[in-house]
Amino acid sequence: MSTALGERRQLVRAAMKAPYLTREEEHALAVRWRDNKDEKALEKLSLAHMRLVIAVASRFRNFGLPLGDLIQEGHVGLLEAAARFEPEREVRFSTYATWWIRASIQDYILRNWSIVRGGTSSSQKALFFNLRRLRAKLSGNQQTISDSELHQKIADAIGVKQSDVALMNARLSGPDTSLNAPMIDAEGSSADRQDFLVSDAPLPDEIVTANIDAERRRRWLTSALDVLTDRELKIVRERRLSEDGATLESLGEKLGISKERVRQIESRAMEKLKTALLNRQPDEAAYSLSV
Repeated sequence: MSTALGERRQLVRAAMKAPYLTREEEHALAVRWRDNKDEKALEKLSLAHMRLVIAVASRFRNFGLPLGDLIQEGHVGLLEAAARFEPEREVRFSTYATWWIRASIQDYILRNWSIVRGGTSSSQKALFFNLRRLRAKLSGNQQTISDSELHQKIADAIGVKQSDVALMNARLSGPDTSLNAPMIDAEGSSADRQDFLVSDAPLPDEIVTANIDAERRRRWLTSALDVLTDRELKIVRERRLSEDGATLESLGEKLGISKERVRQIESRAMEKLKTALLNRQPDEAAYSLSV
């Protein structure tokens, strides 16, 4: 018998032998601990409720973590409940402590079940701890139900998105896998799993280069705009530099000229811009402003 297993059994036996407390005894111990920090009162109060910790921890055995660790975390929640308990509310300590015990165990599971942290919101936590139960309950004898229909039913029951259910289901379906885990490619050669993950996103140096070039061109264009008259600048800004380019007709109405005149002014302004840009950066072939 391993040392850990022996200690766990000894803890369970001690918890089962601990006497139950009456409401009056429980209240007196809670008051002694709160007002006087009486360690013996805390010890007696917590020992009497260790069977509650064991019972709550046993409900989470299917998550693959040692029961002894779950009990230990539940005991932490029990002590937290003792520190926050208010005897004057006339609520049994077991009722109050159950929430803290369960919360402590669930937090431990979320931190240690996977190296990838998940379940950071209340809805994700509910999904994580209820997915298996709801999947078994909702599928029932409906052998023909599709995965998408099942995921939608679970999403409606918990109040989350169907995509969140599908993602959590995929996470729970298998263990973590290292990106450095060896794999055999089609040619029979050994390679790391990460070698098969291909990203279409630009490389970091390409992103930096593009940002620097874009900023440089923005400065050149801003400088070149100084060669335009006020009316030319207004037309170019509203026609070429705004997200929703204005029409020739709308600009003509604003400026009190015909749309053909607007087109002529715009054409002349674009030629002036091209000339100004080439004069400032003659080696930049990337500038081809369409007229």
